[in-house]
Amino acid sequence: MEAENKGKGLMAPQDLATNLTALVVDDDKLTRMLHQKLLNKAGVKNHAVENGKEAVDIHRSAQSFDMILMDKDMPIMNGIEATKKLRSMGIGSMIIGVSSSSKEEEIREFMEAGLNDYKVKPFTFTMLSSILDKINS
Repeated sequence: MEAENKGKGLMAPQDLATNLTALVVDDDKLTRMLHQKLLNKAGVKNHAVENGKEAVDIHRSAQSFDMILMDKDMPIMNGIEATKKLRSMGIGSMIIGVSSSSKEEEIREFMEAGLNDYKVKPFTFTMLSSILDKINS
């Protein structure tokens, strides 16, 4: 649509992410809502699913995202399994693990599954901004 492209050269800082998309993968409804609210505030179009299997399935249906916020501990398929599966499917999206665990060995296992980054909950706007800076650079 023409109206959406109007004034693209004069973007305000919070509009840097307007063309980016994100997938929120978390079994906790409140967490999904909070993450989506942060993404909306940053101008990132987003979608949310409840577990890793849904994240894999949505990519199998040919949808893709610039970034994926992936929880670690979920039913059906956890974040480690889902990240490994997405990487084996050739998904090159930036995958950020967002979990409450600060145990080094758990974080290392999650990172080794194919994460680009890991953040300890609560996920904040500052964390999101640093990720968006990496994507946009």
